[in-house]
Amino acid sequence: MGEWTWEYEGYDPTTEPLRETLHTLGNGYFATRGAAPESRGGLVHCPGTYAAGCYDRLVSSVAGRQIENEDLVNLPNWLLLRFRLLSPDGSPGPWFTPDVCEVTDYRQVLDLRQGTLTRTFRYRAVDGRVLRVEQCRLVHMGDPHIGALRTVFVTEGWGGRIEVEAGLDGNVTNANVHRYRALDRRHLTGVHVGVAEPDRVWLRCRTRTSVTGISMAQRAEVVGPPPVSASLNAAGHLAVHRFELALPEGQPITLVKTVALHTSRDRAIGDPLAAATERAARAPDFAALLHSHAVAWRQLWRRAELEVPGEAGHVLRLHLFHVLQTLSPHTADLDVGVPARGLHGEAYRGHVFWDELFVLPYLNLHFPEVSRALLDYRHRRLPQAVWVARQVGRAGAVYPWQSGSDGRDESQRLHLNPRSGRWLPDHTWLQRHVGSAIAYNVWQYCQATGDTKYLHTKGADMVLQIARFWASSAVLDPASGRYRIREVVGPDEYHDAYPGAGRPGIDDNAYTNVTAAWVLARALDIARGLPARRRQELVERGGLDTGELPLWEELSRRLMVPFHQGVISQFDGYGELAELDWDRYRARYGNIRRLDRILEAEGDAVNRYQVSKQADVLMLGYLFSPAELASLFKHLGYRLTDELWQRTVDYYLRRTSHGSTLSEVVHGWVLARAHRADAWRYCHEALEGDVADLQGGTTPEGIHLGAMAGTLDLFQRGLTGLETREDALWLDPVELPELSEFGFTLRYRGHWGIGVRVRSDELTVSVPDSEESAVRIVLPDRSLTVLPGAVASVRLPGRQNH
Repeated sequence: MGEWTWEYEGYDPTTEPLRETLHTLGNGYFATRGAAPESRGGLVHCPGTYAAGCYDRLVSSVAGRQIENEDLVNLPNWLLLRFRLLSPDGSPGPWFTPDVCEVTDYRQVLDLRQGTLTRTFRYRAVDGRVLRVEQCRLVHMGDPHIGALRTVFVTEGWGGRIEVEAGLDGNVTNANVHRYRALDRRHLTGVHVGVAEPDRVWLRCRTRTSVTGISMAQRAEVVGPPPVSASLNAAGHLAVHRFELALPEGQPITLVKTVALHTSRDRAIGDPLAAATERAARAPDFAALLHSHAVAWRQLWRRAELEVPGEAGHVLRLHLFHVLQTLSPHTADLDVGVPARGLHGEAYRGHVFWDELFVLPYLNLHFPEVSRALLDYRHRRLPQAVWVARQVGRAGAVYPWQSGSDGRDESQRLHLNPRSGRWLPDHTWLQRHVGSAIAYNVWQYCQATGDTKYLHTKGADMVLQIARFWASSAVLDPASGRYRIREVVGPDEYHDAYPGAGRPGIDDNAYTNVTAAWVLARALDIARGLPARRRQELVERGGLDTGELPLWEELSRRLMVPFHQGVISQFDGYGELAELDWDRYRARYGNIRRLDRILEAEGDAVNRYQVSKQADVLMLGYLFSPAELASLFKHLGYRLTDELWQRTVDYYLRRTSHGSTLSEVVHGWVLARAHRADAWRYCHEALEGDVADLQGGTTPEGIHLGAMAGTLDLFQRGLTGLETREDALWLDPVELPELSEFGFTLRYRGHWGIGVRVRSDELTVSVPDSEESAVRIVLPDRSLTVLPGAVASVRLPGRQNH
């Protein structure tokens, strides 16, 4: 496998779903899974095309209840291309499919540098004739509405005819996640197909309830000897070009299909069908498309340059590739959030969770315009968040744990346990900490970019309302003199109630309370730093009440943080729960990442035990540097020593099952910052999460975008100690024996391409030549200023020269 490729050899139906996900191609506007062009949806294959933000809402009958779900819609399949050999008398053989036909030399190669997927194989028919096939596809990174597939046929030792169909198929469903099969999954309706002479076919349809119009148009052409026959056909749900090709012995014939996609959500168009047919007609040939596509990718890679040696670097490049395909510069023009599973599958129904907390810190330093657009997605939904807070008797804004097309809460209320087959109540919608994640992202974006205009306008709108919600959620406990936040669910997700309790939620989740205190403190900073007229505007329209500020100050200092046995408690009462026999469960089940499902299937409940699905308390060490975290606890009136934090880390390391791919990212980050020898183990598992499908069958349903971006940020900020604050770059590199050298470039303020490289005991920072001001660098033992066009290298104290 090459440094810039991700390859698979041989045809293996058992791994096809994983390959299809990891071989997805996209451009931020739409993405298409790496399914074989001749395949149809089933247990092995899932041809899937998803447009960012294209959702539909359906009601299904589940376990005797009517359940409403909004899903990212699987659009018509534009890849469809199948072929079969014709006998000398013209009678057709079977349509080719590797599931039943004899194939050799089967190879799939994802070219990360150019953004193409190439499949090659040799097909041996039952009569012994061999046909060599090469297929190359792209989803254009320059023109976000274009996809193309080039197929080259070459005979070996014979000449004759084949029949080829290249088409658009509207008979698709959301079938990628098999555990959703009890739900209504047919989102497309009103399918119409037609032809546009001389060389195009088209398909249009709409979603059932959101009534989003979707149109595709295909142009197909043969390069080489002209076809024996060619026709355009449209009937039912299928629009196809049919060709009969005469293949000379050993000479290639090429068929190219170019497809345009538009929806009614697009800007600057009238009718999506007219836009699609015109775009398909005007698109250049495949060679020109490939060239402009490669140029667009080259520019992206230049802006996100990353150099990490060995296999870690190889996987990181794949992660970066998929992040850029989901959230590209085209995303800046769309009203979309961060889909937790990318545009690569249908898990989580394409919903937006808190994964932007792991994504935006990376984007801030490479594609800040994309970060801003993702924050705008949240700002547009602020009125809905304010309305929801009022419905639950609170002030301010409460953002939903899961969201989609609008601001309503899309969190499921029933969850299927595949182990037991039972549908169970789901209370994870009580994860109110998503609001703190949004506020954190606003602050980090503005610190990285210096965008004070955003901080004082849309950013202030969101952060102040989120702070107001926390202030209205905290209740004074006279016995302790502390404020408490009750009935929430923390990042752990396992614990959604106390054992035997008649109400959902737990009290005083440490992560929730500490981040709420941080939000309140930052809201005070924003309120006090607003220009006078902007402050007046907010006061006049109710976005700010200066009478609230003293309470915010008090709460930021007096929210409760629970402790037990000399460690920070995940929540009040966590230390009173039973201990789990981890060795017994590992011996019995092997993979125990999803202990909640295992215990429920046994008739037990995860709420009874001191177990965590993923990092919860330790998330604090992910968001805040050691010094900042100690300062935050001091502000709250607690003393957080290095010893207390180390005990806390050790305590939860022994009690975390890592049922989320985000968990290893956080643990690798926290352990690296604590200079722990076992840090690399978690870093490595974070890298392997999707490529090795460590969660056991989840990657075929879509990548874990937060984990992929999180691994990038682990190298960008975690291992360098990089912070952007006080108009400076703060750096405190971590010594990791398994990684003696790595480097990357970043975009900071007006500087495009600041280079950061760590080599054993040396840190080098280069600033590209420009008319911008110098960059201030702050290290633990010194600070320095680097002028544009200059390079600064410093020795890192306490390092061994490897």
